[in-house]
Amino acid sequence: MVPRVWSLMRFLIKGSVAGGAVYLVYDQELLGPSEKSQAVLQKAEEVVPPAMYQFSQYVCEQTGLKMPQLPAPPKFNFHIRDTWNSGIITVMSALSVAPSKACEYSKEGWEYLKERTK
Repeated sequence: MVPRVWSLMRFLIKGSVAGGAVYLVYDQELLGPSEKSQAVLQKAEEVVPPAMYQFSQYVCEQTGLKMPQLPAPPKFNFHIRDTWNSGIITVMSALSVAPSKACEYSKEGWEYLKERTK
């Protein structure tokens, strides 16, 4: 009985975390235009480091541990939109030439086999 309850609890916890992540992505409109995604990323860069510092201070106060100062987060100097678009263009161009390349490679392989069997 206990293993079934534990399995059900694990499933519910994992489902809740996954559902929360999906809701957060939808709520922040990260699946929308890239300008909104860029704005959310900049907002996260401004909010996360102070929050981590406050959390570490809280943990230090509650546990009595001394945590070393974390280094400053690295600054990323690229635009997500450009990276995303170049990745999509690369994948789509590879998919568009895949049938002709497959035909070309199969012909080359067939010719190679003909030459080796003579």
